Amino acid sequence: MQARLLLEDGTLFTGLSFGAEAQMMGEVVFNTGITGYQEVLSDPSYCGQIVTMTYPLIGNYGITRDDFEAIRPHIHGFVVRRHEPVPSNWRAQYSLGQLLKEYGIPGISDIDTRMLTRKLRHYGTMKGLITTGNERIEELAERLNSTSLMTDQVARTSTKHVFSSPGNRERIVLVDFGAKSGILRELTQRGCDVVVVPHDTTADEIRRLAPDGIQLSNGPGDPKDVPHAVKMISELLGEYPIFGICLGHQLFALACGADTTKLKFGHRGGNHPVKELATNRCYITSQNHGYTVLESSIAGTPLTVTHINNNDKTIEGLKHNTYPAFSVQYHPEAAPGPFDSSYLFDEFLEMIRTHKKNNPQKPRQAVLSETLKGELQYAQK
Repeated sequence: MQARLLLEDGTLFTGLSFGAEAQMMGEVVFNTGITGYQEVLSDPSYCGQIVTMTYPLIGNYGITRDDFEAIRPHIHGFVVRRHEPVPSNWRAQYSLGQLLKEYGIPGISDIDTRMLTRKLRHYGTMKGLITTGNERIEELAERLNSTSLMTDQVARTSTKHVFSSPGNRERIVLVDFGAKSGILRELTQRGCDVVVVPHDTTADEIRRLAPDGIQLSNGPGDPKDVPHAVKMISELLGEYPIFGICLGHQLFALACGADTTKLKFGHRGGNHPVKELATNRCYITSQNHGYTVLESSIAGTPLTVTHINNNDKTIEGLKHNTYPAFSVQYHPEAAPGPFDSSYLFDEFLEMIRTHKKNNPQKPRQAVLSETLKGELQYAQK
């Protein structure tokens, strides 16, 4: 079956359909990963986007349950040069095409992905529409130009209910802005008692969970579309150690008075070089984001830049000068990608232990006694 991809500048690509028979619109982006297409598909940070894979052969090792980064994919389309319909891997449980059909996601193959990627690099990401229908180009263009990109991706991908992954060590509240499973996996592997909360959880609701630290997850879209999260972070700064990843990094920066802006075509892939300024060491990182913290906005804030991107010198890491809080723009949990930066979770836990040592809490019995004493005095008035 024929499929078509129309860009907002009028460029039309005609190829073959290998996903669902559907029509979907989204922001067209590209990912430079050679492997890891299943993790890309299931990363909630791609919600509302049409993803182009620059590697020419996709689908050759199929799909397996173990590699999902979310319960379901949230992308709005998948673009590849060549789709392999028959996977060859002992772990494969079904094919890429079957996955897309199951979730109603259109896929298009046999187009010039090099041309498409060069266009996005030159002009920047743009709206696009994938269809398997027979509509006239004029109708598709009118629909594309009259429809705005979504701004509620975080609400679409975040958990709706609080849930826990019990452990016997530090209690971490993971604020889910569209979190990948890899973050929860890294924390639970370290024995953490993780409580996952929705994106709109308030500071007081988090306090009632009595956390030792707060993890701000990755997520899709513009950080300025979730101002309630910025308010929550600003209220909790200094009370608990905080570690932000990707969107969590941007929200942390906004809460500290910095600003963010959209990149021309973003960073999406598994081989982005990042330099740690304190050591001059270079890490190879997994990235997926379209926004960045403005370097010029750091002056006058309590933040210090800790990491930069070796390709374009954008900010990749921040730390608070006073409070136990830091963040990175890239993905230390990888999936897909290298594991160079997984040590950051260990540094987060060490920060929590140091904070608790320097700020000892009253025994719970003492706190309870004070509360009951106050209630008794109030009752006697």
